[in-house]
Amino acid sequence: MIQLNLMIKNIFLQRFAEGGVFMYFILVCLLLSIFFIVRAFLSKRSNKVTSKKMIGLAANASLLGLVLGCLGSVIGIITLFDMLEAIGEARPDLVAAGIKLSLMTITFGLLNFVIARVGILVYKWSLQSEEVES
Repeated sequence: MIQLNLMIKNIFLQRFAEGGVFMYFILVCLLLSIFFIVRAFLSKRSNKVTSKKMIGLAANASLLGLVLGCLGSVIGIITLFDMLEAIGEARPDLVAAGIKLSLMTITFGLLNFVIARVGILVYKWSLQSEEVES
């Protein structure tokens, strides 16, 4: 069981490193989104204005992560085409590797967006259920 857990961690870290520098920016956006969502939940009862502001910041951070993923993907495709132009031939293994690497950032950006949006959805659902109880 422990060996399987280490293998999963190694695969995740390997994929993360393959994605390039944009992966770190997307990770920062994900961590910010989670921080803002947790802060919104903590200040929900005491300060509704701060809570709504935190949810807005979480939404913006998640959207920024998604857009950074798209930008990283486009830059990865451009780099692939530059490499193919320099080599002068389109070998299928090089094209597949380049497309795979360019899709890493958009995948992580989408994962960032989904995680943050689920947190925002849970927050908004908890607000509606409290209003019904009052």
